[in-house]
Amino acid sequence: MRLGLVTYNVAKDWDVATIIEKCAATGFEGVELRTTHAHGVEVTLSAEERSRVRRQFEDSSVALVGLGSAFEYHAVEPEAVRQNIEGTKEYVKLAYDVGAPGVKVRPNGFQDEAGIPRERTLEQIGLALRECGTFAKEYGVEIRLEVHGRETCKVPYIARIMEVADHDHVFVCWNSNPTDVDEHGSVKDHFKLVQDKIRLAHITELYNEAYGAYPYRELFGLLKGIGYEGFCCAEIAGNPEPERLMRYYRALFEAYVS
Repeated sequence: MRLGLVTYNVAKDWDVATIIEKCAATGFEGVELRTTHAHGVEVTLSAEERSRVRRQFEDSSVALVGLGSAFEYHAVEPEAVRQNIEGTKEYVKLAYDVGAPGVKVRPNGFQDEAGIPRERTLEQIGLALRECGTFAKEYGVEIRLEVHGRETCKVPYIARIMEVADHDHVFVCWNSNPTDVDEHGSVKDHFKLVQDKIRLAHITELYNEAYGAYPYRELFGLLKGIGYEGFCCAEIAGNPEPERLMRYYRALFEAYVS
């Protein structure tokens, strides 16, 4: 397993060169670039600008793990769902151009207040993902569904969405949510529901292991158990001394995965 960084939030104000410099200096091997942040890797980039981003990563020791979008497919209005699907497709093209192997998307809730059954929303999200996955496959790019959102962050719902999507280019981004943890302090049963589809893992504050809030050593053991060789990307708050924070985080990660 390899340690990476999500630019939300610790690197939100850094450009691409700074991200690469700081990750290389602190032992972070990859980065997922989150939309709306200062690095500016967005669909508005020209062909030359996209090529420049790609070269920056190819010429460095830091891998571009993926692009972190905020596209979601649970809206009541069909036109809103369509807008998010088409937006995802444009991000897939961007990912292909800059050399990112995947695009992160998310569920972000149900429409209970509109009287829409949850199963219908899950099916709607899954079918949207299938369309996005079909498009992404043409570019060799993965669609990665983050375990995210109010209620939709519960892994059984994610498993159902993946069942509906049923596509070989649609995967799961494990998100290390408190709702993963059962009454025994374990994530094992929830992990098993989606383990065959995990292509990326977001990890948060590793010190939560010491306080019983999240069993990171168990998670890392489960990832090892499925032969996971991908990235675990830190999604952590900023700090006035970011490089110092990142070095400590790297050291704790290595201790936990060893």
